Amino acid sequence: MTYCSYIEQLPEGDKKTLHKNYHDNHYGFPLTDDNELFGRLLMEINQAGLSWETILKKESAFRIAYRNFNIAQVAAFSEEDRDRLLNDAGIIRNRLKVNAAIENARTILTLQQEFGSFSQWLAHHHPQPKEDWVKLFKKTFRFTGGEIVNEFLMSIGFLPGAHAEDCPVYKQLLLQSEKQ
Repeated sequence: MTYCSYIEQLPEGDKKTLHKNYHDNHYGFPLTDDNELFGRLLMEINQAGLSWETILKKESAFRIAYRNFNIAQVAAFSEEDRDRLLNDAGIIRNRLKVNAAIENARTILTLQQEFGSFSQWLAHHHPQPKEDWVKLFKKTFRFTGGEIVNEFLMSIGFLPGAHAEDCPVYKQLLLQSEKQ
């Protein structure tokens, strides 16, 4: 089942509104802001083993806990910050995921120095097949398995499959890419 058809079959209510907003306004849309890219990667990592709905519900808490996904601030997190995150009931309190967020922020700072930005690092490696992206991410970042990498790259428009071809958002994204 595609995310598009999943949303369509949901009954009206908060759950559908939550998913529809992400689907219609974020999923598959190109991102170039490094902090937002980092935030999306952080959220995808935290989704591992959980539902995307859980992550969407906690997005504002993630933004607060991780300083609005400010890469430099997260990279500078201390042991006290790590403990604060592990005790924050608003986010996912998994030590491996918290450690990955901090280490990945530090890695992105290095990539920014070398490539100018995280976005440019991604663009430098684009396009390539999913398998090559997975190898690159596993070599570069922590806690980035195949599904995390696939969803992250689909969510930012680097890999196809975010939307079914009969989805209105798919058509909207196609028109946007033709204009560029």
